[in-house]
Amino acid sequence: MDAKRAAFERNWDLLAAKSGIDAAQAQLIVAKEFPNPTFSYSTAKIGSHENSTPVGNGLWNRSYDTIFAVNQLIEIGGKRRDRKASAQAGIIGAQARFYDARRLLDQGVTKAFVAALLAGENARILSESAGMLHHEVEIAQVRLKAGDISDSDEKQIENNADVFALQAKSAEAAAAQARIAVEILLGVEQPKGNWLPTESLAQMAVNAPQFNESKTNAARPDVLAAEADLNQSKSDLKLQKAMRIPDPTFSLLVEHNPPGGGPPEDTVGIGVSFPLPLWNWNRGEIKSAQATVDKNALALAKAKAQAAADIANAQSEFHEASERLDRYQNQIRPKSQKVRESVAFAYEKGGATLMDLLEAERADNDARLATAQAMSDTASAAADLKAATEVMTLSNVRP
Repeated sequence: MDAKRAAFERNWDLLAAKSGIDAAQAQLIVAKEFPNPTFSYSTAKIGSHENSTPVGNGLWNRSYDTIFAVNQLIEIGGKRRDRKASAQAGIIGAQARFYDARRLLDQGVTKAFVAALLAGENARILSESAGMLHHEVEIAQVRLKAGDISDSDEKQIENNADVFALQAKSAEAAAAQARIAVEILLGVEQPKGNWLPTESLAQMAVNAPQFNESKTNAARPDVLAAEADLNQSKSDLKLQKAMRIPDPTFSLLVEHNPPGGGPPEDTVGIGVSFPLPLWNWNRGEIKSAQATVDKNALALAKAKAQAAADIANAQSEFHEASERLDRYQNQIRPKSQKVRESVAFAYEKGGATLMDLLEAERADNDARLATAQAMSDTASAAADLKAATEVMTLSNVRP
């Protein structure tokens, strides 16, 4: 469907979901990077009355005590590994959410398109019903002149024809609104609904998509996203536990101290420093990370249950709608059409009353509208079933 292709290219929500993948990939780059070393410079013994030395009174030759140091933090305890695992799970989650947004957009575009088709079909049916009654008005006018019916009977047929015509105008307005709703999903900046669908409602009422329950390693994208969130939170928990291990900072020192009354005192030194875990054992962050793991575990269980419920509901919905459509198309609709044609012919010949004619027209109109509604419900149910059963494997979303 051209509408789906346009939506996949321009829909704002889908583009936003795609940008989430870029953000997650940026976090992985950050997680892989080593911390930068730091450089420090300090000068002491400034302000002495005898700053010059035997080697001169230049800035480098004065009796200042100058120290240059380069410090490098080294992460230990698997912190960098856990940080990368968390970022990789974040990418999987972002990609799964993108595919889930695409799945829901596919479903939304299909159902919005079906709604536009139904509104247009309702307008067509009501216009046809109005046209049929206008034809009966012409016949009634002939019979009125012949004295076969009263003026009130002829006026009642006109009123019913006008009611159908007004309902057709209302349906046309609803169809325009439905087409605008489709354009919103397609990312049209100035939606006006000035387009006509090429597909018919009957073409959209297709068979249910096949669902292969043997794909035990596959899951719906929203379930994969919830699973990725759980894995990410577990990596974050491991990271917070590893944060209890102090990270050492190694230093390389160079001290320049020009001679005062003796030899030069330029020295090189090394050092190491690390925080002492006396008061802070990162308990608060660990507890918060554990709570996130528990919450995401519940979210994953809920997502799996929701997926199963969606499949069951969609299968039931499609089964009911398709059976209803079959009955309307093969039983109710042909009968109502035959009755309307028979009563209209009998009324033209004077063998049926006005009430018989109007009742047959209304019944046939209702049957045709109900048939169109059954087509719409079947097509929408097929879209729901397709969305509910759309699965993929983790290999499809790995970074």
